[in-house]
Amino acid sequence: MKSPQIIKNAWAFYDWANSVYSLVISSAIFPLFYSALTVIKNEQGDVISDSVRFLGYSFNNDALISYVTAFAFLIISIMSPILSGIADYVGNKKLFMKIFCYVGASACIGLYWFNLEYLWFGLLCYLLGLIGFWGSIVFYNSYLPDICPKNEQDRLSAKGFSLGYIGSVLLLVLCLVMILNYELFGFESEALPTRLSFILTGVWWIGFSQYSFYHLPNSNKKGRYTKDVFFNGFKELKSIYKSIRTNLNLERYLGAYFVYSMAVQTIMLIATYFGVEEIKWPNNDATMGLIISILVIQLVAILGAFLASRLVKYLGNIHVLIGLNLIWIGVCVFAFFMETPNEFYVAAFFVGLVMGGIQSLSRSTYSKYIPDHAEDTTSYFSFYDVTEKIGIVIGMAFYGISAQLTGSLRYSIVFLIIFFVVGVLLLLRVPDRKANR
Repeated sequence: MKSPQIIKNAWAFYDWANSVYSLVISSAIFPLFYSALTVIKNEQGDVISDSVRFLGYSFNNDALISYVTAFAFLIISIMSPILSGIADYVGNKKLFMKIFCYVGASACIGLYWFNLEYLWFGLLCYLLGLIGFWGSIVFYNSYLPDICPKNEQDRLSAKGFSLGYIGSVLLLVLCLVMILNYELFGFESEALPTRLSFILTGVWWIGFSQYSFYHLPNSNKKGRYTKDVFFNGFKELKSIYKSIRTNLNLERYLGAYFVYSMAVQTIMLIATYFGVEEIKWPNNDATMGLIISILVIQLVAILGAFLASRLVKYLGNIHVLIGLNLIWIGVCVFAFFMETPNEFYVAAFFVGLVMGGIQSLSRSTYSKYIPDHAEDTTSYFSFYDVTEKIGIVIGMAFYGISAQLTGSLRYSIVFLIIFFVVGVLLLLRVPDRKANR
């Protein structure tokens, strides 16, 4: 019998293992790599061409990657409720968590072969990486109410995100040392060490996740695989849906989270692409400036996660979330007008501060609204996950259409501001007593 503290540490440590994907692949090295392949600029830094041929059609490069991203999240939003219902019925959430982890990490390794000649293969690996990462998160998040009492969930959630930020920064620094000093490592150019970074990400994810998989428990349920297990998953979801509909606080919180998360997740996915194309970097070299910005975001996010977990003791979960959304609105207004690297660094600082807080607090707040002694926590968190993923599909679709029609990412910020404003209005309708308990 493992001690509760070991289980909590093992749960939080999975963030250390998998967050390298969200930093190296989603935010840092892969976006720069993709932009270098698909964007042509003149000596003044102006974009000459950013179109890509795929399946016989010409796409704006940002629009194409956003459509692939939206499609991945659409797949996840369909798959995860079914699988989580089955996992709750059979009691094997750890198995599904492992499967998605290994699929995502293997796809990261496959990005080593990403090139324009075989663009379909690279985009397929990118798609499977997203599915693997976010699919495993559903089952990972669902452990929180199982292993931790409500009064400790804010702190444990913040600990997980903080470990993720620290671990991902360490790997990113290692990759950057290898890329920026490629000659010292015997490479002829930056290309090979950049591609090796994708392999390191997959190996890191698989390797460090073993500690979590070893210590995390399976469910106490002992259901068996039968011909009806698929339909029992739907029955499980139907039961959870009815429970959510009768819980006014939970239903209202999910609605608010759907809207503001749409904006938060879209920003996290497009920030680097925005920096490459909309900011005027000196000597037309955005790489170092963007890497510095990303490191600032990751390190400040650690502070943001712990500040948010402390503030809830005095202000309450919902009030802190409202404050974070208001800061996001200010950041978006500032971002619409920014053009210089220094302005981008300022925005990066505040993005990191509110990103760490809103991610960890959103997860723990939802966990607190789950009914006491609920056994089907995976199915409850599948609704949370689907809410987030459908929001990302909509957010990335707005972003892609805006980029395709205007050729600029700047105008998509207007939609993000609207999402945050609506999110604040919806949060004002959520009572804060249960989340403070």
